[in-house]
Amino acid sequence: MSGGTALMVGLVILLILASLRERVKIRQTRNWDILGESKTSPLSQAITNLIGVAGGIYLTLVVLVAFLEIPVPSKVCLLWLSVEPLAAIAVFLAVIQPFMIRLLSVYRGLR
Repeated sequence: MSGGTALMVGLVILLILASLRERVKIRQTRNWDILGESKTSPLSQAITNLIGVAGGIYLTLVVLVAFLEIPVPSKVCLLWLSVEPLAAIAVFLAVIQPFMIRLLSVYRGLR
């Protein structure tokens, strides 16, 4: 693995970890215990939330692309990794979502 590839992998891992940490913070400040008494950890809840959000975004993108008949390549190569473009976009949007929530709350607090 080259230096640039290792740096990119490290940045992606750091971004995902930061996203999970932000989700844990959001979960602790908001009481989301709608399922009653749960014994799950904040980390497992954050991972579940990340996967759920990414899945919802992915399904929405698939329906939108199919409805609008937008040609999308089946695979895209990112460094050494071959990924489905809609899945990569969905995961990226899910990862940055908690940061966008924080930015919006700061923006609304300034008004």
